[in-house]
Amino acid sequence: MELRQIRYFIEVAERQHVTEAADHLNVAQSAVSYQITKLEEELGVKLLERVGRNIKVTQIGHVFLQYVKSALKTIEEAQEKIDEYLDPQAGTIKIGYPSSLARYWLPNVISAYKKDVPNVNFHLRQGSYAYLIDAVKNGEIDLAFLGPVPMKDPDIESKILFMENIVALLPSHHPMADRKSLLLSDLRTDSFVLFPKGYVLRKIAVDACREAGFEPNITSEGEDMDALKGLVSAGIGVSLLPESTFYDSIPRFTVKLQIELPKANRSVGVIIPKHRDIAPSERNFYHFLIQYFDRLNQYK
Repeated sequence: MELRQIRYFIEVAERQHVTEAADHLNVAQSAVSYQITKLEEELGVKLLERVGRNIKVTQIGHVFLQYVKSALKTIEEAQEKIDEYLDPQAGTIKIGYPSSLARYWLPNVISAYKKDVPNVNFHLRQGSYAYLIDAVKNGEIDLAFLGPVPMKDPDIESKILFMENIVALLPSHHPMADRKSLLLSDLRTDSFVLFPKGYVLRKIAVDACREAGFEPNITSEGEDMDALKGLVSAGIGVSLLPESTFYDSIPRFTVKLQIELPKANRSVGVIIPKHRDIAPSERNFYHFLIQYFDRLNQYK
């Protein structure tokens, strides 16, 4: 069984047409038909059958297609890893990230790295807190930004890059909007707009309110950072959000206030697998992140 035969079979099976597959592969139609026939003879089954001018995948052909597509993807990924080892300055870095870090930190860090390593490529995947941890563990991605940083998981290596405050976002017509800061207990009678249950930023907000001596009255929820800010802007309620999500701008009709007591914050950092090697391009980026934020923290 040859890789060429598998590629030809996948192309014909998905297009259900030999001529179209041959055109896309840029080979002769007879070559495609010959290689697939050899593949069927080796396997001892019919993978494809002709229906008029088109091709239909047989029942066992569908089963075979599922497995060889997965196998071919693994082989291609293995080739990518080899290419990265040969030239880590031109590899592809797969990064997972939560929405709370997407607007400011992630673009700035990537931009800084591209100045030093212009030929490296980035593949970005947004996900929830739990998804990103699982994705690093199972090899779907090898590096992820997270906040807060999980420090006790035995299967991942974690590095805190910086700490950031959780701040209050209030509608501009709120009675405390003209202050520079507030006690979290000052908001005990307000309606809150937060992430749904299961989101780590909701837990941080609720825990902070409980430390201040009250249970927040959560009247609206949203899975998107901009949606929550929009709800506050519309006067639906107040929210508690990471300060870095406001570095670019503060939404219209809102004010951002520091929280004096209790001090709410979160760690922000990066995780990689502990028991699996990552590609040199990703390892280089990991070390760059540590040095980048070490320099930033020195100037604070």
